Amino acid sequence: MWFDSDLVATFVITGTDTGVGKTVLTTLLARHLGARGIAVAALKPICSGGRGDARMFRAALDGALTLDEINPWHFRAPLAPLLAARRERKRVTLREVTSHVRAIARRHDMVLVEGAGGLLSPLGEGFVSRDLIAALHATPIIVAPNRLGTVGQVRLVLDALSDGAARRSRIVLVDQQRRDSSAASNAPLLRELTSRLVVTLPWLGERISKTAGRISPALRRSIEALLR
Repeated sequence: MWFDSDLVATFVITGTDTGVGKTVLTTLLARHLGARGIAVAALKPICSGGRGDARMFRAALDGALTLDEINPWHFRAPLAPLLAARRERKRVTLREVTSHVRAIARRHDMVLVEGAGGLLSPLGEGFVSRDLIAALHATPIIVAPNRLGTVGQVRLVLDALSDGAARRSRIVLVDQQRRDSSAASNAPLLRELTSRLVVTLPWLGERISKTAGRISPALRRSIEALLR
């Protein structure tokens, strides 16, 4: 079935920083939805410094999308995408990215879009993930490491979103390999302070590629709550 892209559930996975677990979460969501028979697209429209994340998504989708459909703009330098593109004398605009996402969305029930870096990291000429969220009318999923300092960082991201996007947002805290004393209290404190859905993702490390279909019932419930 073909869908009007405005009616397709679209989630933008953003975060407090780079390397906080956005790709792990997006891969889990894609695998979970695919296992339920939902036509899902997992996209990383822009990346720099390598296409490893996009390849993980392609594997999670069992090759249903090509690498270039998942990641149409990729640049060699491990810099903010805006600067990496400029090094190659290229430009990426918000209109181009939203057009690509909407074209893919028409063939799917649900679309997951991972940003690059944090919410305000420059993706292209004059836009950041916040602008992509607004242009796609998407639900933001904010990913942050579950450690000391995370509560303030998540609240800064929420403050940077529009009121509507902030109300729609969900928060995912990713446990660290070594949990600190704040790990148990961060989620309940964020629920109290933000009134948002907050779930905790366990540390998966290198097991992410082997996780599909074998996640715990508690983790499955958390994933399903994020997608409601």
